[in-house]
Amino acid sequence: MNKLKSFAKGQWHQATDGFKNCHNAINGDIVAQISSAGLDFSGMLDYGRTVGQKSLQAMTFHERALMLKELALYLLSRKKEFYALSRATGATKVDSWIDIEGGIGTLFVYSGKGRRELPDHHIMIDGPPEHISPNGTFLGQHICTSLQGVAVHINAFNFPCWGMLEKLAPTLLAGVPAIVKPASDTAYLTELMFQAMVDSGVLPEGSVQLICGSTGNLLDELTCQDVVAFTGSATTGQYLKSKPNITANAVRFTMEADSLNCSILTPDATPDTPEFDLYVKEVVKEMTVKTGQKCTAIRRAIVPANLMDPVAEAISARLAKISIGDPANEAVRMGPLASKAQQQEVRERVTELAETCDILYGNPEQVEAIDGNDADGSFISPVLLRNNSPFGDCLAHDVEAFGPVSTLMPYDTLEQAAALANRGQGSLVGSVFGHDDDNVSDIVNRAACFHGRMVLINRDCAKESSGHGSPLPHLVHGGPGRAGGGEEMGGIRGVKHYMQRTALQGSPTTLMRITEKYMPKAKTTATEKHPFQLHYEELKVGQALTTASRTITLEDIEDFANLSGDRFYAHMDQDAAARNPFFDGRVAHGYFIVSMAAGLFVAPEEGPVLANYGLDDLRFTEPVYPGDEITIQLTCKQKSYRRGKGYGEVRWDLQATNQDDEVVAAYDILTMVASNTEPFSED
Repeated sequence: MNKLKSFAKGQWHQATDGFKNCHNAINGDIVAQISSAGLDFSGMLDYGRTVGQKSLQAMTFHERALMLKELALYLLSRKKEFYALSRATGATKVDSWIDIEGGIGTLFVYSGKGRRELPDHHIMIDGPPEHISPNGTFLGQHICTSLQGVAVHINAFNFPCWGMLEKLAPTLLAGVPAIVKPASDTAYLTELMFQAMVDSGVLPEGSVQLICGSTGNLLDELTCQDVVAFTGSATTGQYLKSKPNITANAVRFTMEADSLNCSILTPDATPDTPEFDLYVKEVVKEMTVKTGQKCTAIRRAIVPANLMDPVAEAISARLAKISIGDPANEAVRMGPLASKAQQQEVRERVTELAETCDILYGNPEQVEAIDGNDADGSFISPVLLRNNSPFGDCLAHDVEAFGPVSTLMPYDTLEQAAALANRGQGSLVGSVFGHDDDNVSDIVNRAACFHGRMVLINRDCAKESSGHGSPLPHLVHGGPGRAGGGEEMGGIRGVKHYMQRTALQGSPTTLMRITEKYMPKAKTTATEKHPFQLHYEELKVGQALTTASRTITLEDIEDFANLSGDRFYAHMDQDAAARNPFFDGRVAHGYFIVSMAAGLFVAPEEGPVLANYGLDDLRFTEPVYPGDEITIQLTCKQKSYRRGKGYGEVRWDLQATNQDDEVVAAYDILTMVASNTEPFSED
C-alpha cells in the first residue's frame, strides 16, 4: 500500500500510524494512505525561517525568477507521470491539463514577470519617490522587503497540482519559504509532483516542505512574519482565521472560499445571436469541466425573463450530449467527483436547493456511467435547476453544491440582474455575455464591487477568451465577502502579499544606496571614461556625465521642421505662437531636443553599448526658445543583468537644462550594455 510521505527539514518522513485512506474516485479502490503523525511542526517552521529563508533571500528577484523557469521546464519533462495518476482523482484529460500544465504555466508566467517587472535586487521599489521637503534633500520612498517567516499553503482537493503551484510561484519569487499542505483526498497527486520538485535539485535547501495529513499545532506556532494562504470551505477558513494565535500575532491570512459565481446574459443576446450560443456553451462547460468542482464555476445563470425557456432548453440539450464515466475511455467528457464524501455532499445540497427550485435536468441520485457506476465510484449527473422568483425564497443565493450543478433565474431589468449577481454576497468571478456595450457597462458599474474578477464575452473576443472559470496568473484571484476577502496571483501584486511595505525617509543618496536606483538630487560621481565606454560590470548607479552646452538657433528649428515634416504653428509662426498662453514666441520641437540631447551625450566610437531600445517617462517641462543654451546630465539610474545573455539592461536618467538651470526635458533612456565577463548570446 502506498503510504504518502511528508517532506520536512530536508528529509522525507514516513508516519507509522494514524493513517486514513485515499480512494480512487472512479472505482472506490484505495490509492494511498495518509498521515502526518510524528512530524515536528515547530521544527519545520524553524527550519524554513532559518535554512530556507537564508537560501532564498540570498537570491535576487531575477535569480528566483530563473529558478521558477528551470523548475517549470523540469516538471513539464515529467508531466506524463502526473497525467497517469491524475485519472484516479476523476479528472479527464482536459481536467488534468488545467490542473497540471495550468499550474506549470503559472511558474512560467511568474518567471517572466519577475525578470521584466522586478529589479535584479532584493528590494522592490513601490512607486516613485515622494518629495517631502522644499529643496529635495529629504525624500520618501516606499519599498517592499521579503518577510522573514514561512508561508503556510493550505490547498483544496479539486486542484492538487495547480493549487500548489499558483501559491508557490509568487511566494518563492518573493523570497519566502513555504510549507505545502494539500487536501487529503487527492494528496497522492500533490505528493508525486512535489517529489519531482525535490528531484529536480532546482529549489534551494529549506525553500519548500510538504505535510501530507493534518497540520497539528502548526498554526499555533506562527508569528507576525508568517503567512497563511487558505483555499477551501468558508467554514473551515473562518475557523482557522479566528484561531487565537492568528489573531494575537496579526498573522497574514488570505482566504479563497466558497463562491456562488454568476453569469449574466444581456437582453440583446437573443437566440439568433452569437452571444446566446456562447453563453449556453459556457454554462455547460463550467458545469462539467472538473465535474463542476471549481471554485469559479457558474452556480447561478441569470437571464432575461423572456429568454428563460430558450436558455433552459439549449442548456439541457447540450448536457444530454455529455458522456459520463471513466476518463480512460475516450468517449467520456465528464468524470466522477473527487470522492464518495463529495458525492454525498453534492446530493444533499441539491436536495436542499430543490426545496425552492425545480430540477430541469438530471437526477442527482442516479446516473449511467461508462465503465463505472455511482455505487462504487463517485459519479453524479449534471443538475440544472430553475427558480422563477429569485428575489423571494431562493436558496441558490446561499447554498453551494460543489459539483455539476447550476440554477437558472430570471430578471426584468439590468438593475435586477446586477442585484441578483450581488446577492451571492461576494464572488470570485462573474461573467457577462452580450454585444451591447451599454448593457455590459451598466451591469459592471453596479456589480463589480461584489466580484474579484469580471469576464465580459462577446463575438469579438470569444475565440481568444480564457473563459469564465479560468483564473490567470496575471490577474487577481479572490473576492470579497463570501469568497473569503483575499487575493492571490494578480501578477506582481501576488508577490507583495509575501512582503512588507515600508516607508523610508532620508537623503536621496542614502535611499539610492538602499534601493540601487538613482534618486533625484542624489550625489553623483564622474567617470574617467565616457559612461558608454564602460562595460556592464564597470557601471555603478549614480555615475554621471555632464555634457557641453549647445545653443538652439532658429535655423535648428527650421531644419528640423523640414526634415521631420512637423510644421506645427508653435514652431513656425511667431505671431500664432505668441498667442498661445504657454509660449512667448516660436519654440523648438520637443523631439528635436531629444535628438539634440543624444548628439551631446552619445560616445560615437564602438563600445560596450549594444543598442538603445527605448525611452520612458518623457516630459517636456519648459519651452525652449532660439538662443537658449541646453546642457545634458546623463546618470546611470538602474541596472539589470541578463544572465546567460552576455549583457545587461541599463536605465539612464536624463535631465536637459537651460542656461537658467531649469529642466526643460526629462526622461529615461534604456540601453543594452555588454558584459566583460560573459560572451554575448542572442539565444
